[in-house]
Amino acid sequence: MKAKLKSKDLTIKRGNRRKSNFQGYWFVMLWLVGFVAFSLGPLVFSFIMSFFRWGLLDAPVFVGFRNYIDMFTRDRLFWVSLRVTLIYSGVSVPLGMVLSLMLAMLLNQKIKSMHFFRTIFYLPSVVSGVAVSVLWMWILQADFGILNYFLSLFGISGPDWLGDPQWALTALIIMSFWGIGGGMIIYLAGLQNIPPQFYEASDIDGASKWSQFWYITLPMLTPTIFFNLVTGIIFSFRTFTQGYVMTGGGPLDATMFFALHLFNQAFLHLRMGYASALAWVLFVVIMIFTSLVFKSSPFWVYYEAERRG
Repeated sequence: MKAKLKSKDLTIKRGNRRKSNFQGYWFVMLWLVGFVAFSLGPLVFSFIMSFFRWGLLDAPVFVGFRNYIDMFTRDRLFWVSLRVTLIYSGVSVPLGMVLSLMLAMLLNQKIKSMHFFRTIFYLPSVVSGVAVSVLWMWILQADFGILNYFLSLFGISGPDWLGDPQWALTALIIMSFWGIGGGMIIYLAGLQNIPPQFYEASDIDGASKWSQFWYITLPMLTPTIFFNLVTGIIFSFRTFTQGYVMTGGGPLDATMFFALHLFNQAFLHLRMGYASALAWVLFVVIMIFTSLVFKSSPFWVYYEAERRG
Protein backbone atom coordinates (compact mmCIF):
# COMPACT_ATOMS: atom_id res chain seq x y z
CA MET A 1 0.00 0.00 0.00
CA LYS A 2 2.81 2.39 0.95
CA ALA A 3 4.63 1.55 -2.29
CA LYS A 4 1.53 2.40 -4.32
CA LEU A 5 1.15 5.73 -2.48
CA LYS A 6 4.82 6.59 -3.10
CA SER A 7 4.45 5.69 -6.77
CA LYS A 8 1.34 7.85 -7.01
CA ASP A 9 3.11 10.77 -5.29
CA LEU A 10 6.05 10.46 -7.71
CA THR A 11 3.65 10.47 -10.66
CA ILE A 12 1.92 13.59 -9.34
CA LYS A 13 5.27 15.35 -8.72
CA ARG A 14 6.49 14.51 -12.22
CA GLY A 15 3.23 15.79 -13.69
CA ASN A 16 3.50 19.03 -11.71
CA ARG A 17 7.13 19.41 -12.80
CA ARG A 18 6.21 18.92 -16.46
CA LYS A 19 3.38 21.40 -16.10
CA SER A 20 5.73 23.90 -14.46
CA ASN A 21 8.33 23.40 -17.20
CA PHE A 22 5.68 23.86 -19.88
CA GLN A 23 4.51 27.10 -18.27
CA GLY A 24 8.10 28.33 -18.10
CA TYR A 25 8.72 27.59 -21.78
CA TRP A 26 5.42 29.27 -22.63
CA PHE A 27 6.41 32.45 -20.82
CA VAL A 28 9.78 32.65 -22.63
CA MET A 29 8.33 31.57 -25.97
CA LEU A 30 8.10 35.13 -27.31
CA TRP A 31 11.77 35.75 -26.52
CA LEU A 32 12.77 32.37 -28.00
CA VAL A 33 10.93 33.14 -31.24
CA GLY A 34 12.62 36.53 -31.47
CA PHE A 35 16.03 35.06 -30.68
CA VAL A 36 15.71 32.32 -33.32
CA ALA A 37 14.24 34.66 -35.95
CA PHE A 38 16.50 37.69 -35.47
CA SER A 39 19.72 36.34 -33.87
CA LEU A 40 20.36 32.62 -34.14
CA GLY A 41 18.71 32.22 -37.57
CA PRO A 42 20.66 35.03 -39.30
CA LEU A 43 23.85 33.84 -37.55
CA VAL A 44 23.53 30.32 -38.96
CA PHE A 45 22.41 31.66 -42.34
CA SER A 46 25.44 33.99 -42.61
CA PHE A 47 27.80 31.11 -41.77
CA ILE A 48 26.26 28.97 -44.52
CA MET A 49 26.31 31.83 -47.03
CA SER A 50 30.01 32.47 -46.36
CA PHE A 51 30.66 29.36 -48.48
CA PHE A 52 28.56 30.68 -51.39
CA ARG A 53 28.89 33.35 -54.04
CA TRP A 54 25.65 35.29 -53.81
CA GLY A 55 24.82 38.61 -55.39
CA LEU A 56 21.48 38.96 -53.58
CA LEU A 57 19.65 39.26 -56.90
CA ASP A 58 20.77 35.90 -58.28
CA ALA A 59 20.86 32.31 -57.06
CA PRO A 60 23.62 31.35 -54.59
CA VAL A 61 26.52 29.31 -56.01
CA PHE A 62 28.55 27.07 -53.72
CA VAL A 63 32.26 28.01 -53.83
CA GLY A 64 33.57 26.29 -50.68
CA PHE A 65 36.43 28.18 -49.03
CA ARG A 66 36.97 30.45 -52.05
CA ASN A 67 35.65 33.53 -50.21
CA TYR A 68 38.11 33.01 -47.37
CA ILE A 69 41.02 32.29 -49.75
CA ASP A 70 40.30 35.42 -51.81
CA MET A 71 40.02 37.43 -48.62
CA PHE A 72 43.55 36.60 -47.49
CA THR A 73 45.22 36.53 -50.92
CA ARG A 74 43.43 38.94 -53.26
CA ASP A 75 41.60 41.55 -51.19
CA ARG A 76 43.98 44.41 -50.42
CA LEU A 77 41.32 46.29 -48.44
CA PHE A 78 40.93 43.34 -46.09
CA TRP A 79 44.41 43.89 -44.69
CA VAL A 80 44.08 47.68 -44.84
CA SER A 81 40.79 47.67 -42.94
CA LEU A 82 42.10 45.18 -40.40
CA ARG A 83 45.18 47.33 -39.77
CA VAL A 84 43.10 50.51 -39.44
CA THR A 85 40.72 48.82 -37.00
CA LEU A 86 43.58 47.38 -34.92
CA ILE A 87 45.25 50.80 -34.67
CA TYR A 88 41.98 52.48 -33.77
CA SER A 89 41.16 49.88 -31.13
CA GLY A 90 44.71 49.77 -29.73
CA VAL A 91 44.79 53.53 -29.20
CA SER A 92 41.21 54.56 -28.46
CA VAL A 93 40.35 51.80 -25.97
CA PRO A 94 43.26 52.28 -23.50
CA LEU A 95 43.16 56.08 -23.69
CA GLY A 96 39.38 56.11 -23.35
CA MET A 97 39.58 53.88 -20.27
CA VAL A 98 42.19 56.13 -18.65
CA LEU A 99 40.23 59.30 -19.37
CA SER A 100 36.93 57.83 -18.17
CA LEU A 101 38.60 56.63 -14.94
CA MET A 102 40.10 60.07 -14.32
CA LEU A 103 36.73 61.67 -14.96
CA ALA A 104 34.98 59.20 -12.65
CA MET A 105 37.42 59.98 -9.83
CA LEU A 106 36.82 63.71 -10.28
CA LEU A 107 33.04 63.19 -10.20
CA ASN A 108 33.24 60.93 -7.16
CA GLN A 109 33.85 63.89 -4.86
CA LYS A 110 31.19 64.81 -2.32
CA ILE A 111 30.48 68.38 -3.32
CA LYS A 112 27.33 70.35 -4.06
CA SER A 113 25.59 69.84 -7.45
CA MET A 114 27.75 66.82 -8.30
CA HIS A 115 24.71 64.98 -9.73
CA PHE A 116 24.31 67.78 -12.26
CA PHE A 117 27.92 67.47 -13.44
CA ARG A 118 27.63 63.69 -13.69
CA THR A 119 24.58 64.07 -15.90
CA ILE A 120 26.32 66.64 -18.11
CA PHE A 121 29.33 64.38 -18.70
CA TYR A 122 27.20 61.28 -19.29
CA LEU A 123 24.71 62.78 -21.77
CA PRO A 124 27.07 62.84 -24.82
CA SER A 125 27.45 59.05 -24.66
CA VAL A 126 23.74 58.50 -25.36
CA VAL A 127 23.49 60.82 -28.38
CA SER A 128 22.92 59.15 -31.75
CA GLY A 129 26.11 58.17 -33.57
CA VAL A 130 25.03 59.92 -36.77
CA ALA A 131 24.27 63.16 -34.93
CA VAL A 132 27.66 63.00 -33.18
CA SER A 133 29.39 62.38 -36.51
CA VAL A 134 27.73 65.40 -38.11
CA LEU A 135 28.66 67.55 -35.11
CA TRP A 136 32.30 66.47 -35.27
CA MET A 137 32.45 67.07 -39.02
CA TRP A 138 31.81 70.72 -38.18
CA ILE A 139 34.29 70.71 -35.28
CA LEU A 140 37.03 69.15 -37.42
CA GLN A 141 36.37 71.23 -40.54
CA ALA A 142 39.69 72.57 -41.83
CA ASP A 143 38.68 76.16 -42.70
CA PHE A 144 36.04 77.18 -40.15
CA GLY A 145 36.01 74.30 -37.65
CA ILE A 146 36.02 75.15 -33.98
CA LEU A 147 39.06 72.97 -33.24
CA ASN A 148 41.30 74.71 -35.76
CA TYR A 149 39.97 78.08 -34.60
CA PHE A 150 40.94 77.19 -31.04
CA LEU A 151 44.42 76.15 -32.20
CA SER A 152 44.81 79.41 -34.14
CA LEU A 153 44.41 81.34 -30.89
CA PHE A 154 47.78 79.87 -29.88
CA GLY A 155 49.37 80.50 -33.25
CA ILE A 156 48.98 76.89 -34.42
CA SER A 157 47.79 76.15 -37.93
CA GLY A 158 45.50 73.15 -37.62
CA PRO A 159 45.62 70.40 -40.26
CA ASP A 160 42.88 69.22 -42.58
CA TRP A 161 41.71 66.68 -40.04
CA LEU A 162 39.38 64.64 -42.25
CA GLY A 163 41.06 65.33 -45.59
CA ASP A 164 44.65 64.42 -44.73
CA PRO A 165 45.45 60.66 -44.64
CA GLN A 166 47.97 61.28 -41.86
CA TRP A 167 45.41 62.94 -39.59
CA ALA A 168 42.07 61.35 -40.47
CA LEU A 169 42.35 58.32 -38.19
CA THR A 170 43.79 60.46 -35.41
CA ALA A 171 40.77 62.75 -35.72
CA LEU A 172 38.38 59.81 -35.31
CA ILE A 173 40.33 58.56 -32.30
CA ILE A 174 40.00 62.01 -30.71
CA MET A 175 36.31 61.94 -31.53
CA SER A 176 35.91 58.57 -29.77
CA PHE A 177 36.61 60.25 -26.42
CA TRP A 178 33.26 62.03 -26.81
CA GLY A 179 31.59 58.86 -25.49
CA ILE A 180 33.72 58.25 -22.40
CA GLY A 181 30.72 59.12 -20.23
CA GLY A 182 29.44 55.55 -20.53
CA GLY A 183 32.64 54.10 -19.08
CA MET A 184 32.74 56.92 -16.54
CA ILE A 185 29.38 55.86 -15.09
CA ILE A 186 30.56 52.25 -14.70
CA TYR A 187 33.80 53.36 -13.04
CA LEU A 188 31.81 55.66 -10.77
CA ALA A 189 29.69 52.72 -9.63
CA GLY A 190 32.85 50.72 -8.97
CA LEU A 191 34.42 53.55 -6.99
CA GLN A 192 31.36 53.94 -4.79
CA ASN A 193 31.41 50.19 -4.12
CA ILE A 194 34.86 50.35 -2.47
CA PRO A 195 34.47 50.14 1.34
CA PRO A 196 35.50 53.47 2.91
CA GLN A 197 37.13 51.60 5.81
CA PHE A 198 40.09 50.82 3.53
CA TYR A 199 40.80 54.51 3.03
CA GLU A 200 40.27 55.29 6.72
CA ALA A 201 42.76 52.61 7.73
CA SER A 202 45.31 53.83 5.17
CA ASP A 203 44.92 57.41 6.44
CA ILE A 204 45.75 56.22 9.95
CA ASP A 205 48.83 54.47 8.57
CA GLY A 206 49.91 57.69 6.84
CA ALA A 207 49.43 56.52 3.23
CA SER A 208 49.55 59.17 0.53
CA LYS A 209 46.79 59.70 -2.01
CA TRP A 210 48.91 58.05 -4.68
CA SER A 211 49.48 55.01 -2.45
CA GLN A 212 45.75 54.79 -1.77
CA PHE A 213 45.03 54.87 -5.49
CA TRP A 214 47.72 52.32 -6.36
CA TYR A 215 47.11 49.83 -3.54
CA ILE A 216 43.39 50.28 -2.80
CA THR A 217 41.46 51.97 -5.61
CA LEU A 218 43.10 50.27 -8.58
CA PRO A 219 42.98 46.68 -7.23
CA MET A 220 39.38 47.07 -6.12
CA LEU A 221 38.46 48.47 -9.54
CA THR A 222 40.03 45.66 -11.56
CA PRO A 223 36.67 43.85 -12.15
CA THR A 224 35.27 47.11 -13.52
CA ILE A 225 38.39 47.68 -15.62
CA PHE A 226 38.05 44.13 -16.93
CA PHE A 227 34.44 44.73 -17.96
CA ASN A 228 35.20 48.05 -19.66
CA LEU A 229 38.18 46.53 -21.46
CA VAL A 230 36.18 43.64 -22.91
CA THR A 231 33.24 45.79 -23.99
CA GLY A 232 35.61 48.46 -25.33
CA ILE A 233 37.43 45.93 -27.53
CA ILE A 234 34.16 44.57 -28.89
CA PHE A 235 32.66 47.98 -29.68
CA SER A 236 35.88 49.38 -31.17
CA PHE A 237 36.17 46.50 -33.63
CA ARG A 238 32.57 47.15 -34.69
CA THR A 239 33.21 50.85 -35.42
CA PHE A 240 31.28 51.85 -38.52
CA THR A 241 29.23 55.04 -38.26
CA GLN A 242 32.15 57.49 -38.04
CA GLY A 243 33.89 56.12 -41.10
CA TYR A 244 30.68 55.84 -43.13
CA VAL A 245 29.25 59.28 -42.33
CA MET A 246 32.37 61.42 -41.95
CA THR A 247 34.96 60.08 -44.40
CA GLY A 248 33.48 57.20 -46.37
CA GLY A 249 36.63 55.25 -45.54
CA GLY A 250 38.97 57.86 -46.99
CA PRO A 251 41.10 59.70 -47.62
CA LEU A 252 43.17 56.98 -49.34
CA ASP A 253 41.48 54.31 -47.18
CA ALA A 254 42.97 55.87 -44.03
CA THR A 255 39.70 55.31 -42.15
CA MET A 256 38.51 52.16 -43.88
CA PHE A 257 37.28 50.28 -40.83
CA PHE A 258 36.68 46.55 -41.08
CA ALA A 259 32.93 46.94 -40.53
CA LEU A 260 32.80 49.61 -43.24
CA HIS A 261 34.62 47.35 -45.69
CA LEU A 262 32.16 44.59 -44.84
CA PHE A 263 29.22 46.94 -45.42
CA ASN A 264 30.58 48.06 -48.79
CA GLN A 265 31.05 44.48 -49.95
CA ALA A 266 27.51 43.55 -48.91
CA PHE A 267 25.41 46.55 -49.95
CA LEU A 268 27.58 48.44 -52.43
CA HIS A 269 29.03 45.55 -54.41
CA LEU A 270 26.23 43.06 -53.54
CA ARG A 271 28.71 40.34 -52.54
CA MET A 272 26.66 38.86 -49.71
CA GLY A 273 28.59 35.60 -49.49
CA TYR A 274 31.93 37.38 -49.30
CA ALA A 275 30.55 39.86 -46.75
CA SER A 276 29.36 36.93 -44.61
CA ALA A 277 32.89 35.50 -44.69
CA LEU A 278 34.25 38.88 -43.61
CA ALA A 279 31.77 38.97 -40.74
CA TRP A 280 32.91 35.58 -39.47
CA VAL A 281 36.56 36.57 -39.68
CA LEU A 282 35.72 39.68 -37.65
CA PHE A 283 33.96 37.44 -35.13
CA VAL A 284 37.07 35.25 -34.84
CA VAL A 285 39.35 38.28 -34.41
CA ILE A 286 37.16 39.69 -31.63
CA MET A 287 37.02 36.27 -29.98
CA ILE A 288 40.82 36.01 -30.03
CA PHE A 289 41.34 39.36 -28.34
CA THR A 290 38.58 38.89 -25.77
CA SER A 291 39.85 35.37 -25.02
CA LEU A 292 43.33 36.78 -24.36
CA VAL A 293 41.83 39.27 -21.91
CA PHE A 294 39.87 36.51 -20.16
CA LYS A 295 42.94 34.25 -20.01
CA SER A 296 45.02 37.02 -18.47
CA SER A 297 42.35 38.11 -15.97
CA PRO A 298 43.37 35.68 -13.15
CA PHE A 299 46.74 37.45 -12.98
CA TRP A 300 45.43 40.99 -12.52
CA VAL A 301 41.69 40.99 -11.71
CA TYR A 302 40.95 41.02 -7.98
CA TYR A 303 37.64 39.59 -6.76
CA GLU A 304 37.15 40.20 -3.06
CA ALA A 305 34.65 37.35 -2.66
CA GLU A 306 37.11 34.83 -4.12
CA ARG A 307 39.92 36.01 -1.83
CA ARG A 308 37.62 35.65 1.18
CA GLY A 309 36.72 32.13 0.05
